[in-house]
Amino acid sequence: MIRTALATLALAVPVAAPAQERTPSHCIALAQGPERVVPAAFGDPLAEDRVRIRYVHHATFLIETPGGLVAATDYTGLLGQRDVVPDVATMNNAHSTHWTDLPDPRIPHLLPGWQEGGRAEHHLDLGEMLVRNVPTDVRSRWGEGIRKDGNSIFVFEVAGLCIGHLGHLHHEPDAAQYAALGRLDVLMVPVDGGYTVGLETMQKVVRRLRSSVVLPMHWFSGRSLESFLGEMEPEFEVVRLEGPEIELSLTSLPRRPTIMVLDPAWVD
Repeated sequence: MIRTALATLALAVPVAAPAQERTPSHCIALAQGPERVVPAAFGDPLAEDRVRIRYVHHATFLIETPGGLVAATDYTGLLGQRDVVPDVATMNNAHSTHWTDLPDPRIPHLLPGWQEGGRAEHHLDLGEMLVRNVPTDVRSRWGEGIRKDGNSIFVFEVAGLCIGHLGHLHHEPDAAQYAALGRLDVLMVPVDGGYTVGLETMQKVVRRLRSSVVLPMHWFSGRSLESFLGEMEPEFEVVRLEGPEIELSLTSLPRRPTIMVLDPAWVD
């Protein structure tokens, strides 16, 4: 009943009229401009061509736009002590640490990545930001069989960038799913080593997408993170930012594909 209510809520909320024009995105990264990443603080003003990303916890990121929109990924209801109400929150339910049945009722757009008895389909145009999803299958909670379309890869198109969050991915995307994703400039990727997919498969996905910026998530003790970095370092630059936030723009993407390690932190 709870999941049905969530799905109904997502469908019932009207799509907001475009408030600010979105910079068109073709899901193609431009390797131009200086190779730099700007440290930032959540809530500070942003230049019109920049996006701020904060790693909060586990698989939750906050994405901020110059116009003040905030998106939360794999939202669990917890963001920190500060009273942050995202404009849009995406969720996946492969595990309870990727969704909540008690979302903040002030969130205007709640997007479950699954739908009971069907397939979740989202194409939410907020003017400055477009949010869409590509469904993928998940293993059942007891390891018996497959739940079709139980996870969604969410894509956020904003400031000319395509930002993808793999969610709780349980298999390599097929050709049609890769095509639906398009070119992802920024990729949020789980590197737990088995709760989602094994590191070998995840490395294959990252190599195939070859995003300009890769943000590891869903790591626990750090052992799987270090294994992932060790395998990818010959092909990707590795940068440890020693903080939870970055600002990115289309013109400041690194020339060489780069894995940027953020330290998760609650919003306080």
